[in-house]
Amino acid sequence: MERLERHASFGGWQEVYKHESEVLKCSMNFSIYIPPHDNNEKLPVIYWLSGLTCNEQNFITKAGAQKYASEHKVIIVAPDTSPRGEFVPDDESYDLGQGAGFYLNATQEPWSKNYRMYDYIVDELRTLIDQNFPTNKVQSIMGHSAGGHGALVIGLRNPEIYKSISAFSPIVAPSQVPWGQKAFTAYLGTDQTLWSDYDAVELIKSSSVKMPILVDQGSDDSFLKEQLKPEILADVCKEKDYPVTLNMRDGYDHSYYFIASFIEKHIKFHMNNR
Repeated sequence: MERLERHASFGGWQEVYKHESEVLKCSMNFSIYIPPHDNNEKLPVIYWLSGLTCNEQNFITKAGAQKYASEHKVIIVAPDTSPRGEFVPDDESYDLGQGAGFYLNATQEPWSKNYRMYDYIVDELRTLIDQNFPTNKVQSIMGHSAGGHGALVIGLRNPEIYKSISAFSPIVAPSQVPWGQKAFTAYLGTDQTLWSDYDAVELIKSSSVKMPILVDQGSDDSFLKEQLKPEILADVCKEKDYPVTLNMRDGYDHSYYFIASFIEKHIKFHMNNR
């Protein structure tokens, strides 16, 4: 690993690293906040997954999470949202290709060589963090928008790894909305039976393990009606008696102003469900 940035923050350190990913076949950046802690003390970790067009910088510069991570003595890791580089396939649109990995393992050309964000988050990055930083391997996951989709899917599929899940403005049913349908068709193909592995609503329908989930959604989010549709998640959780807390936040939009307003509650939620 190569450390690119290091900033003192609330008694801890906000750092950014670069490493070569075997899974994604390219260089990847990730950010990590390490709170103040005693020598030899091991700390829990929360993974943050950002949304479309974002990278490892958005969360650490806009969410204001460092103060609360310091108070609760928790490491927060925020990776990039997709593979990057000159030889990594891309698309002219913002919602496909670089910056839009959708946290899945692509099976279709030209994406399948590099776009394996699911394996990168669940296996490669997690191992890298545990081997190089003072973690106790107690982990939770959260995210925003397409990253909220990623957090839900990754958490639901790996209840033995993650203790809890939270999301801001997540794409809860990507198989049923334009963003998800476009990405899934490109990355996974037209066989929609393969999409269910990356659809939170479908995963909850078949889940035998119930994990605590917290979702915050702004009522003035411009993507609410067409792309996010939290009512689909609410309905399936009610049907399956699944423990989800869905908060509709009056007046809030899709921006990091919204995230910064409630990030403390999400960090507390994860710390209370360790």
